[in-house]
Amino acid sequence: MFRNVGHFRCQSSLKTWIFRITINEAHNQRRWFFRHRHKEVGIEEERDDSGSRADTLADATQSPFDYVLDREQRALIEAALTRINPTFRSAVVLRDITDLSYEEIAEVLQVSLGTVKSRILRGREALRHELERKLQLEPVMGWLPKTAE
Repeated sequence: MFRNVGHFRCQSSLKTWIFRITINEAHNQRRWFFRHRHKEVGIEEERDDSGSRADTLADATQSPFDYVLDREQRALIEAALTRINPTFRSAVVLRDITDLSYEEIAEVLQVSLGTVKSRILRGREALRHELERKLQLEPVMGWLPKTAE
């Protein structure tokens, strides 16, 4: 950034220019990682105490169950968001998903700060209502195992 600040064309804000540089650098790092991944060395070699190093390292990734559960929850929330009022939806998405501040949301939506707070509150209530309605469990007896008579 410091070396190329002279190339900044002032067509956007400095914040968005820096953000774009950050995104480009992240993409470059990811491409480099995937290109050089085949050069990595495994740690499966045997140790002296009859165990391998792979046995002592915990897997930091999600389990398949957690991965599927997260995807199902995300799909459920996205479906519920589509059923609420678009005015409230936009405020909730900007706050809870995009993580913008109340002031930034007010600027984006071109409304007052009080209106933003009201829309977020009403949107969250509508979303909660939709999710509760969707998640209400009805008793399903067909899946229970039969007892021996």
